[in-house]
Amino acid sequence: MLTAILLSAQPVYSQADNQTGNKLQAQLQEAVISNPRFQDRFDAEVWLLDMSNRLAHFVKDPEARVTILKLVHSEATRANISPELVLALIEVESHFDEFAISVAGAQGLMQIMPFWLDEMNLTGKNLFNIQTNLRMGCTILSYYLNIESGNLTRALGRYNGSLGQYTYPQKVTQALNNNWFKQ
Repeated sequence: MLTAILLSAQPVYSQADNQTGNKLQAQLQEAVISNPRFQDRFDAEVWLLDMSNRLAHFVKDPEARVTILKLVHSEATRANISPELVLALIEVESHFDEFAISVAGAQGLMQIMPFWLDEMNLTGKNLFNIQTNLRMGCTILSYYLNIESGNLTRALGRYNGSLGQYTYPQKVTQALNNNWFKQ
């Protein structure tokens, strides 16, 4: 589960790193506005069918699977990250339980800490709403990938609050390789 980056529910960045925090805040605010879709209908159908079959192990209801997959693809694409990576992260974080709550208080599919809503002045938003959760989670992961120059291990460590440790990044990478990469 996503552990609190700071258990005191403070932002991920320190006062000395305020400029970095402001950049993430701007990215999250922009993410609230944008919403890309599949570029090609055929590609969408192939991807959705393939991933729906893979997701069936975790989510039994076919309509729920398609809803999750469309939103994952849309939000991951918007954030310029792999939808399959997001699926692997969700598998590790919440096991596709949209109402999951970690011991640290992280919520939803991507296990977002509630302080992010305050940081973004989105107090009316609900982290159990799949689109809100995915939008915020994908934006945060994309931001960490950018500041880590694409280093997935370090970005996943930041996302999980375990930078410098390898257990969490290895779990996500293993889930990605075992369940979500096209074979």
